[in-house]
Amino acid sequence: MTKTSDQAGSATGTGPDAAGGDIADELLGFLAARTRTTWERDQDLFAVGGMSSLFAMQLVVHLEKTYGVTISGADLMLDNFRTVDAMVRLVHKLGGARAAAAAGTTAGE
Repeated sequence: MTKTSDQAGSATGTGPDAAGGDIADELLGFLAARTRTTWERDQDLFAVGGMSSLFAMQLVVHLEKTYGVTISGADLMLDNFRTVDAMVRLVHKLGGARAAAAAGTTAGE
């Protein structure tokens, strides 16, 4: 079944046609490559054992380097990394349009 952009992301603004779709695709690829597991955008990575604290820190570094954002202080809350959708929202919050542009240019790396 194919989801429309309204079905997939109307509540969060991160549907596949939104700029968040590119970021989500890149993050899903990063996660799949590192864990050899396929993940869903809304899947709780901690609840299913997908992340250790060490891997969470590697993910922070990846987000900072890939999207040119700085994650510190209150933004290091577990809830910001629980799902791919949460990470997309964090990148948009911290990087705005710059983050969306970076997703289009780094997704293939």
